[in-house]
Amino acid sequence: MTPAVKAVTFYLDFISPYAWLAFAALPRALEGVNVQVHYKPVLFAALLKHHGQLGPAEIAGKRDWTYRQVQWLARQQGCELMLPATHPFNPLGLLRLAIAIDAHAGPTRPVCEQIFRHAWCSGEDAADPGRLEQLTQRLRPQRDLASTEVKQTLQRYTQEAIDAGVFGVPTFVVDDKLFWGQDALPMLRACLLGDPWIGGDAWQDAANVPAGAQRKP
Repeated sequence: MTPAVKAVTFYLDFISPYAWLAFAALPRALEGVNVQVHYKPVLFAALLKHHGQLGPAEIAGKRDWTYRQVQWLARQQGCELMLPATHPFNPLGLLRLAIAIDAHAGPTRPVCEQIFRHAWCSGEDAADPGRLEQLTQRLRPQRDLASTEVKQTLQRYTQEAIDAGVFGVPTFVVDDKLFWGQDALPMLRACLLGDPWIGGDAWQDAANVPAGAQRKP
């Protein structure tokens, strides 16, 4: 009997180098697993705002570490990565382009790869209007990037992620279980292969650890 196809929702924002690293490593992590991945662009900034957080590139020290670490991880992973001319950049054009490609379905992996490479493999300004126009012409979206429908779809995906408990990108969701970060791919694979620890007592107990202290806002 052929194993049932398992669904994975991949919430991503092209602004995140970790999302690119996770995207590039995903095929290897899913080898031998009967799975369908649904790619859903979300606005990372909206997730941060909802949870009252700053992004890694908004924290002095962590910003420098992030850029060093992702370059090192890319070397270890054998993944192409060049820091863009500026970062953070405004990702709205890229997010809307991904959504606008198909009027009836979310973006495919090849589409997401081209957009990720636009942002993380050229060393140029990812949000440059001229480069975005060239990328748009190459991908030939079915819908206008500035259309209300495209904007509302991005808002819907982002709200859907928030409602699911997503707090960062990349995040993978299988049923009601969240796997956050490029380094969570081994856990994602274990889940898809039926590891009983995933969803077991220790998994559940992690949500019930009481806080011994809280910082005042």
